Amino acid sequence: MPLKTQHTGRLISFEGSEGSGKSTQISLLAAHLKKLGKDVITTREPGGTEIGEQIRNIIVHNSKGDEMCPETELLLFTAARAQVVREVIAPALLAGKFVLSDRFLDSSTVYQGIARNLAAGPVAEINRFAIGNVMPDITVIIDVPTDVSIARLKQRVTDLPDRMERENIDFYTKVRDGYLLLARTMTDRIILVDGTRPIAQVSQAIWEHVRVRLGL
Repeated sequence: MPLKTQHTGRLISFEGSEGSGKSTQISLLAAHLKKLGKDVITTREPGGTEIGEQIRNIIVHNSKGDEMCPETELLLFTAARAQVVREVIAPALLAGKFVLSDRFLDSSTVYQGIARNLAAGPVAEINRFAIGNVMPDITVIIDVPTDVSIARLKQRVTDLPDRMERENIDFYTKVRDGYLLLARTMTDRIILVDGTRPIAQVSQAIWEHVRVRLGL
């Protein structure tokens, strides 16, 4: 369900390395928006729909996941993205809602394109096909140094780390460098926030940027 008409909703995507604090900041931004009376929904990638969650399980938890080639990983991520755009995001935007997404198209640009060394052209074309004409109004990149990212992952009280969380330091360095490159080249859409600061300060910085950019 691509957007074919003018809409009053807003899509804000959150990006960053593993352990950057995206989930926490999405919840805090949602609270700010709800105080203004905005109708807010949150979603995540891969996931956000029943089909997307099944794809997520294949990507991060499948017993043969370590044998997955980068091309397959890219297509699975974008398949889940295509589904959540048409089933959740586009209808919400048309209904005038604010959608906060934990990852969106930039994740494929960085994780599969830059960190997995896939050619930029095909990655961009597959991304465009998956999202149609649904683009974020704002993308928040929460930046943390690679060593901080890895330390935070080790502190998580969860089950065994998933396939993406088991990557090595070189992979995470490429991911961070990729996001910093996007932040330098897409300043009209991307907000770069220092994720090493206290949670409340990060939240306030994000809120100020969003409030100003969207005229709230």
